[in-house]
Amino acid sequence: MGGSLMQSLQRLPGVKTIGIGSGQSKPLIRGLGFNRVIVLDKGIKHEGQQWGADHGLEIDQFSVDEVEILKGPASFVFGSDAIGGAINIKRPPPPAPHSFGGDINLIGKTNNALLGTSVNLFKRTNKWFATGRFTLQDYGDYKVPTDRLYVYDFAVDLHQNYLRNTAGRETGLHFSTGYLGDTFRSTFYVSNTYSKSGFFANAHGLEPRRVDAALHDRSSRDIQTPFQKVNHFKVINHTEIRLANHQLEIESGFQNNFRQEYNNYVNHGYMPAIYPDSLNIPKNLEREFDKNVYSLNAKDAFQLGNHELQLGMNAEIQNNNINGWSFLVPAFDQKSLGAYVYDKLWISDRLLLHGAVRYDHIDLNLYRYEDWFQSPSSENGAPSYLVRADNMNRSFNSLTGSVGLNYNISQWELKANIGKSFRAPIAKELSANGVNYHYFSYEKGNPNLSPEESYQADLGVVFSSTKLRAEASPFFNYFPNYIYLNPTSDHDYFYGAGNQVFEYSQARVIRYGGELQVKYQPWENLSAEMLGEYIYAKQLSGDKTGYTLPFSPPASALFNITYKPIHTGVLHHTYLSVDYRITATQNNIVPPEKKTEGYSLVNVQAGTSFPFQNNNIQLSLQVQNLFDTKYLNHTSFYRLIGLPEQGRNLVLSLKIPFHFSKSHITEN
Repeated sequence: MGGSLMQSLQRLPGVKTIGIGSGQSKPLIRGLGFNRVIVLDKGIKHEGQQWGADHGLEIDQFSVDEVEILKGPASFVFGSDAIGGAINIKRPPPPAPHSFGGDINLIGKTNNALLGTSVNLFKRTNKWFATGRFTLQDYGDYKVPTDRLYVYDFAVDLHQNYLRNTAGRETGLHFSTGYLGDTFRSTFYVSNTYSKSGFFANAHGLEPRRVDAALHDRSSRDIQTPFQKVNHFKVINHTEIRLANHQLEIESGFQNNFRQEYNNYVNHGYMPAIYPDSLNIPKNLEREFDKNVYSLNAKDAFQLGNHELQLGMNAEIQNNNINGWSFLVPAFDQKSLGAYVYDKLWISDRLLLHGAVRYDHIDLNLYRYEDWFQSPSSENGAPSYLVRADNMNRSFNSLTGSVGLNYNISQWELKANIGKSFRAPIAKELSANGVNYHYFSYEKGNPNLSPEESYQADLGVVFSSTKLRAEASPFFNYFPNYIYLNPTSDHDYFYGAGNQVFEYSQARVIRYGGELQVKYQPWENLSAEMLGEYIYAKQLSGDKTGYTLPFSPPASALFNITYKPIHTGVLHHTYLSVDYRITATQNNIVPPEKKTEGYSLVNVQAGTSFPFQNNNIQLSLQVQNLFDTKYLNHTSFYRLIGLPEQGRNLVLSLKIPFHFSKSHITEN
């Protein structure tokens, strides 16, 4: 319940987020994010507009039951976008046979006055089941521990510490139904998540000084321009067939991601001063992205002697359309097809060898875009419609693989893996040509980019005893052609309102680091834990040789003490937990980034459950940023303008399960 799914997961070492406000964030694994990390939802790759730093993850956190984190390349099973890792949101377990019930979740947060609820219903006979969930959250502007900040040297005063226009509304609808037989199982999942949220008014667009502060400060719960609407519709089917020694799994899905960004019309360059009434685009529709995705995964797992083999394939078709009076990325279509073989070889009950080989083919077609307004021609000065992006067809092929071992002896576990993975450049990296209103930058793609390759070695060492568990996970990563957005000395005064020009480039990059987890439990009711992480990155070629990579997280460590009383009367699973996080100063930056000072935070968690009418009600309380510390998160979206993170926040959640009598269930 950290605010979003990704914010909840970032307590784990190696997992961080790019925060985008009070309700949205996107994942980073070992400092890699965007299209280098995939999110799987019930086996299907979640496809939104993940290329944008200001685009959150369209996942209802209340619908999530279990999450698996894969650090390092997971491409051989999930596809090329998993070059940095994967976040696998697993399918929820079906209801128990002959059950009928549900639960009600209530949540409240003090920092942004969030109120939310999520109601779940389920019913199962013997082999048939159905579930449904409805989620609603409404929140206001969130507060930060400062009353003034500077947006590119322009002073911005905050009314009562509120970050104006960061309120939002979120809804989620979920339905699933399926048949669970002994040799055949098939389940359909249908979901629709919708959000409307504001962008911080003083840090969006070309003229932050034109913000009507009085209008925004009149209410902390209204949503004025600029704002975004995002709707994500998804249908997924998962089918399992067991035949003798084979287990076949087929996953198919359809997704539609529809994002609209609204803002007041501001002309720049050769755009007309008055918005023309004849233009068939709403005056306040700045940008629109409409993506349809069709996905198919299939795999066959079977035993062959000491080998556990898995044969699989992934196919995906994307159709991406754009609209709005502002341009950044062209419309495009993409088709991808991949196949892999994965083998586990048991040498003994202590030693496991494993290896994988994968082949991928990707076709990317980008479509021509011309400005809707005329500009003087560079050749003869005559007015013409500027071509921002031209037609482009690119195809990419790659053969990748990995080998590794798991070895267990007594209280020790050893895991090692080396491999190669690849990622095809995306449409934004190839053909961007416009203003990024969130960064006050003019971004230009590079149509000659080659696919990104990664060579990585991972090691894991675990020691376990009755009272102590320690795990170290070092890694080394080499990119011969890492793709990054390179700031140049140019400024675009014709189409970018004088903003600095950033161009996509490639460079050789090394990365290394690791995570450390130590848990000590001297008594049954008391435990102490330390979770640490460190990442180092360096560019070995290009214009930024010797610098790190953008959004490189600083070293950090989290210390935790948890107390669980053994005897609490009618209360069960009672706990009190304190987190103390220390984050180092990040001096290793790449211009135009700024250094980020180190900080320390204290969070407190407590919870319990108690019986009520044959059900256990779960109650939990969190106090985030207990001492209202003012600090900058180096991986935050708003860190670039010196905006601190949220202040103190009390989060209260209540889960009330309920069950109906079995006599009300009709057998089918």
